[in-house]
Amino acid sequence: MATVLFIVSGATYWVLKDGSRYATGYWAEEFAVPYKKVTDAGHTVVVATPGGVVPNVDMMSLRPSMAGGEDGALELEAIIRSAEVMRRPLALSDVRLEDYDAVYLPGGHGPMADLAWDADAGRLLTAQLASGRPLFIVCHAPASLLATRIHGESPFRGYRVTGFTNEEEEAVGLAPRAPWLLETALKEQIGVDYSRGPIWEPYMVEDRNLVTGQNPHSAGVLADRLLEVLNR
Repeated sequence: MATVLFIVSGATYWVLKDGSRYATGYWAEEFAVPYKKVTDAGHTVVVATPGGVVPNVDMMSLRPSMAGGEDGALELEAIIRSAEVMRRPLALSDVRLEDYDAVYLPGGHGPMADLAWDADAGRLLTAQLASGRPLFIVCHAPASLLATRIHGESPFRGYRVTGFTNEEEEAVGLAPRAPWLLETALKEQIGVDYSRGPIWEPYMVEDRNLVTGQNPHSAGVLADRLLEVLNR
């Protein structure tokens, strides 16, 4: 059986353009669905965060309107509550990549606040990409690619990538208030070959060992693909 490292944001808020704090964290579906699929298949999950802080779920992601109804919200909450690994995360600085068969990053706006600037996240993603082992990233978590830049250059330049779209950010009402937009940053600051599907529809892009998903509904698709790769 495999061991999968989940790199999760430790942020509790994102500072918006006007200086106000927007409560955030990781998005429930993007952690819970892959966590359940991976562990139900018999694999082990280890969680790591910046500084080893206990990650904070974005409470908006547990609203029934965001979680497919009351039952969906309760199911996500139950999975998160049962995930002991979320209460004792490693610090990113202590992670030894050779201990893991794959790396997965869930999104939420949290990565826009911390992983995008975290040197350890940048180092680990760069090393995982170079190793050829699976690297799976969903929704806002491709913000972490910004941390891989050295003198403005990222090893992810030219890779085919997706992530939360500007249109989706506009749909949730944050685009005018956001200090930066993920789609724009990935194109302009990393130089990825960005593509996307319809908003809110599952969409996955695979390029060598890098697999990215567009939005929360893409997390399950990525998890299924990760299990296929682990079972090769």
